[in-house]
Amino acid sequence: MLTRRIIPCLDVRDGRVVKGVQFQNIKDIASPVELAEFYTNEGADELVFYDITASHEKRGATLDFVSAVADCINIPFCVGGGVKTVEDFDRILKSGADKVSINSSAIENPNLIKEASKKYGNQCVVVSIDVKKIDESYKVVTHGGRNNTGLDAIKWAQKAVGLGAGELVINSIDEDGMKNGYDITCLKKITDAVSVPVIASGGAGKEEDFYEAVIKANVDGILAASVFHNKVIKINDLKDYLISKNIRMRR
Repeated sequence: MLTRRIIPCLDVRDGRVVKGVQFQNIKDIASPVELAEFYTNEGADELVFYDITASHEKRGATLDFVSAVADCINIPFCVGGGVKTVEDFDRILKSGADKVSINSSAIENPNLIKEASKKYGNQCVVVSIDVKKIDESYKVVTHGGRNNTGLDAIKWAQKAVGLGAGELVINSIDEDGMKNGYDITCLKKITDAVSVPVIASGGAGKEEDFYEAVIKANVDGILAASVFHNKVIKINDLKDYLISKNIRMRR
């Protein structure tokens, strides 16, 4: 069995890492390089950086910080936000990122998944799916939850994998920043439906939430932001806890 991954999520706006609740009330946290170094030393397995306003502002991801982060850490990291073309993949990967995340652009142009996967390999292509429960079903939303696409989240996850996505990040808009735990029901539906790694996002509040995401939803990685940024949970302590529960972790 593969080891599970702990992945801090760093939302970037105007070159700074920020955090909000359900994409609202955004607060400044620190510089991307500062946090990247901190989390590497804390034992993070990977990092994810999202330019959170790129799609809404109809621009590409800001890459000034990417090469600086690549120079100072030795763990994989992913960058997303405003990625619309294979050329955007090229810029981000050449700046030093290991993976590229796409969200709304994959919905607008699903062929982008296939093109990027063919050129760079599916291990570089991460499809991030923002999910909201609407009328008792899970729907895909975009632009920070502002736009309901009407797509069924489970069917879209399957289609994305079929097109060449090598990994999925499933983010619950309902649980984002709420610290009530991950949306286990949604995650389980998706891990049962696809064969690629699935990363849980949105809702972590305590160590037990990470354990439940692995045990009940069989996710490969667990992503969180505020509990790490606010030092409510320390990554090495979390890994010790999960190991004590017989979850395989990298040390």
